[in-house]
Amino acid sequence: MPATPRERAREQTLQDITRIGREQLAAVGAAALSLRAVARDLGVVSSAVYRYVKSRDELLTLLVVDGYNELGDEVDAAVASAQHPRQQFLALGRAVRAWALREPARYGLLFGSPVPGYDAPGEQTTTPGTRVIYALVRIFDGAYRSGLLDADASAPLDAGLAADLDRIRAELVLTTPDHLLARGVLVWSSLFGAVNFEVFGQYGADTFTDPAALFEHHLAVLADTAGLPPA
Repeated sequence: MPATPRERAREQTLQDITRIGREQLAAVGAAALSLRAVARDLGVVSSAVYRYVKSRDELLTLLVVDGYNELGDEVDAAVASAQHPRQQFLALGRAVRAWALREPARYGLLFGSPVPGYDAPGEQTTTPGTRVIYALVRIFDGAYRSGLLDADASAPLDAGLAADLDRIRAELVLTTPDHLLARGVLVWSSLFGAVNFEVFGQYGADTFTDPAALFEHHLAVLADTAGLPPA
């Protein structure tokens, strides 16, 4: 059923609020976001914005969901452009880094320090927030199902960790064994750690003359760590 004029107008207003919210986020940071400033840039009185977004926290949630979905869309498109699991993983990592460097303020909102006083509502943010993780899981589990993932066992697992992995495997309907699932968690955290270090300047300004080359090396090492063979 096509949207009514009122529904289209509401959707357009929310898009405008989100766009201005992104601009405010880049200019003043998440903690200083203001609905009054959004209303001013939108050219309306504050009460008009409050009809759509009732508080700063609702605005933050709008920006969080928007950021996760845009990142997820770019990752999905990058993974879909590759055929071999290793190439899919490399494409995923490059897409995350490219988006993070292009949108450092939004990346910081998603993966940086928590915003004081803000608690993201899981019912709205969990599904978009796990899109990249699910894409990564699909690559690893698909490679394992196809017999392409190196199945050599690694360090022994604590019983409690094994129970956690068993629960995660059941929730995500995976076939990947414990040691490979744990290895995948290491790869996931390391990938985002490498991106965080670059985006937030943790390497220092003059340490690496070509951060992209360093990231490509890290990606290759992480692909090897995951057990993904060359294409």
